[in-house]
Amino acid sequence: MELYLVRHAIAEERDPKRWPGDRERPLSEAGIAKFRESAGGLTRWVPRVDAIWSSRLRRAWQTAEILSHVTGWPAPAELEALEPGHPAAQVLREVVTRWRGERLALVGHAPGLDELAALALFGDSSAQPFALRKGGIACLAIEEPFQPGQASLTWLATPKLLRALAR
Repeated sequence: MELYLVRHAIAEERDPKRWPGDRERPLSEAGIAKFRESAGGLTRWVPRVDAIWSSRLRRAWQTAEILSHVTGWPAPAELEALEPGHPAAQVLREVVTRWRGERLALVGHAPGLDELAALALFGDSSAQPFALRKGGIACLAIEEPFQPGQASLTWLATPKLLRALAR
């Protein structure tokens, strides 16, 4: 299976007056525009996925909706374990026990996605071999039956690279 880890695009700055709860903080206009272009470039590498699972925090959900709209991928489905504060092991457990498709995109946050990548690749969520940039994507290959530490990194793309592919 191919697992795509997508960090949400650039969001508005934290502002307790505008968004008392960080859950509602949206993407910035620049973040939306840049990620739309990035998603267009992504379709050159990944023409389809079987599903998108996303955190319900507004900025991640907006990112997932942009992915769906621009790429033609399925509409996102909620995965609470992708929200901040949930351990990477919980997300990995959800993927391994619930997912039976070929390609799955997960849209979430840092440091959760970085910890998930480390757990999948090295069996240790604190290893963190890289940090996904906002709007960045990592592709991991996972073979069945999967155990933490057995994934392989297929590719890692910065938003700038994805936008260049779109041109």
